[in-house]
Amino acid sequence: MSILKVVVSRQILGSSLARTNMPTLSSCKFSTATDTVLFDEVNNNGLITINRPKALNAINLDMVRKIYAKLKPWEDTKNLVVIKGAGEKAFCAGGDVRAIVEAGPTPESKAFFREEYKLNALIGYYKKPYVAIIDGITMGGGVGLSVHGKYRVATERTLFAMPETAIGLFPDVGGGYFLPRMTGKLGLYLGLTGFRLKGQDVKKAGVATHFVSSSKVEELEKALLESSGSASDVDAILKKFDEDDGKPFVLEKEMSDINRLFQHSRVSEIMHYLKEEETEFSKNTLKLLAKMSPTSLKVTKRQLDYGAEMDLKECLKMEYRLAVHHTEKSDFKEGVRALLIDKDQNPKWNPRTIEEVTMSHVDDFFEKLPESEELKFDDETTSKL
Repeated sequence: MSILKVVVSRQILGSSLARTNMPTLSSCKFSTATDTVLFDEVNNNGLITINRPKALNAINLDMVRKIYAKLKPWEDTKNLVVIKGAGEKAFCAGGDVRAIVEAGPTPESKAFFREEYKLNALIGYYKKPYVAIIDGITMGGGVGLSVHGKYRVATERTLFAMPETAIGLFPDVGGGYFLPRMTGKLGLYLGLTGFRLKGQDVKKAGVATHFVSSSKVEELEKALLESSGSASDVDAILKKFDEDDGKPFVLEKEMSDINRLFQHSRVSEIMHYLKEEETEFSKNTLKLLAKMSPTSLKVTKRQLDYGAEMDLKECLKMEYRLAVHHTEKSDFKEGVRALLIDKDQNPKWNPRTIEEVTMSHVDDFFEKLPESEELKFDDETTSKL
């Protein structure tokens, strides 16, 4: 999910193939330009375009279903799949959290999380090369559509973040899986603070596998879709286009502090030692954490601790429980109100402080659902957790 629900004045563009002068047009199957997701086929390779540029390509349940319904059979029939976002602003800024909060714990809101997480798992275990061109804003649900795939291509316009603790949620879409697997405690730092990474730093952090200038994205896309789609061809093409500015990672100087201060087992301990430091980094970090839901901070810490020992599917099952419980009893609704609806930027968190968030309160979010409501994937019938 994402805190972004911004509308920009951009005209919906036409067919992605028309824009990029793709080859062998007579062999392609086109979607209409007004569809929220476009699907094109070139040389037995598939191209998915998230087509809501006015909404920063935010995804909803209908779009999740469309992507899954095409991506699943393509795993057996296509050689390669490329996914990108329409326009120049965003790959995908996330999901429509406002609609989910307003709907409440309804079958439809639960269906969004359930089917989105199944799509994340499909991408994570995809048998064919899957290339996500994350050009522009990539947050929440957009991360779920990209980070679990084998190839993620950033540009100088890429803006990555998992900002869910600011809206009373947690870094879902498999955040509990990929964040604790980042270097040192970087993932925990990003998950708790919502810190934003841009451009080359998205690659240096390990979120992206490659970096390509936005001016060369069309050329890269054409090369991929003209290729055989084999792993060796894809590797060679991406290596050819890959760029490195030679500059240090934006958080390189802070990494020793991040690893040292975020190694503690409790959020309260992390904040205690940050206060003791009295450095510019510690002060800025405390300012970020002070904006977040205390409950979300504690839930996220446990989520990432558990996720470090789980595979992706196990993690998504855990996160589905968290998501369902958050629609029923959490700071989620208040966070969305303060940031997206009333926009007063003054959420009234409950509990208000880290100290007031009890262990039993955190436990409630991890409670199992009735067996019939647990998240299940297509290749299984019961939950193993």
